[in-house]
Amino acid sequence: MAVALCSSGWWQHWRRRLSARDGSRMLLLLLLLGSGQGPRQVGAGQAFEYLKREHSLSKPYQGVGTGSSSLWNLMGNAMVMTQYIRLTPDMQSKQGALWNRVPCFLRDWELQVHFKIHGQGKKNLHGDGLAIWYTKDRMQPGPVFGNMDKFVGLGVFVDTYPNEEKQQEAQKRRYSPGVQRVFPYISVMVNNGSLSYDHERDGRPTELGGCTAIVRNLHYDTFLVIRYVKRHLTIMMDIDGKHEWRDCLEVPGVRLPRGYYFGTSSITGDLSDNHDVISLKLFELTVERTPEEEKLHRDVFMPSVDNMKLPEMTAPLQPLSGLALFLIVFFSLVFSVFAIVIGIILYNKWQEQSRKRFY
Repeated sequence: MAVALCSSGWWQHWRRRLSARDGSRMLLLLLLLGSGQGPRQVGAGQAFEYLKREHSLSKPYQGVGTGSSSLWNLMGNAMVMTQYIRLTPDMQSKQGALWNRVPCFLRDWELQVHFKIHGQGKKNLHGDGLAIWYTKDRMQPGPVFGNMDKFVGLGVFVDTYPNEEKQQEAQKRRYSPGVQRVFPYISVMVNNGSLSYDHERDGRPTELGGCTAIVRNLHYDTFLVIRYVKRHLTIMMDIDGKHEWRDCLEVPGVRLPRGYYFGTSSITGDLSDNHDVISLKLFELTVERTPEEEKLHRDVFMPSVDNMKLPEMTAPLQPLSGLALFLIVFFSLVFSVFAIVIGIILYNKWQEQSRKRFY
């Protein structure tokens, strides 16, 4: 920015009129403005983005660890390396995760994920992929790409192994051309805690949509973007080495609560791959809303998708506290003693009436 201004005729004209001291101050100000993070316009004049450092991670990966003072926590086999964070190595039966400790209360946001999946396995002999999360719970290991099943929130899956297709081949059955997928495949799922991810079917029964993404063993950078604006969820990718975003899917009517956590996880089984995360950058998007949109876009407390019926969650019974348990036992004893006393009184009256009838 400062270089462009210095080379213009406007700057040369005013430079002669400024003193050396004033010119130095002006140049310093321009350099500071040019090198700052600042807002950046997104789209056709509709939004500005601001990098949120408390939800972002990049080299040299400061603030990553297992302690309570870290902004990002590692779990399982995840390791911090010089150039990347390895969620899982190219070894069997490994799982790892990376979770942000700070809940996100942004209304509109965009998460840019720079990742790399690579390994020694040949075609369809590698797995299983990685997931990017925005969920209510964090640091919960499980079978869904290294995270818990029946999660509450959003999951974006980069699935590298076609489980269902392999089962069909084993049964000597084939998909019709319109149904068969090409892997690796990106899919999206919104869950209120009532749905299980069907790993054997690659999540088909519960996904909102997806697209093919050839991201494995590439010699250039691969990126994924998750954008959530005005309850529209958009997934884009840059996986062709052209530094251009390509649409994957867009889902309107997605309702995500605020205050959830960002994370990423991976798992390997009999097949494996290196699953690396180079950076995670979260941007706050500022967008204008009409008064009607303000009424429609009120905060929600449970994830949902318009025109998609999710089973309702039945809240589990909370365990009783010590005080509540004591009061229940105490009043039960009092009631029992009261009932015994009343019973004795009634019994004595009955005996007294029986004697009077006898005499």
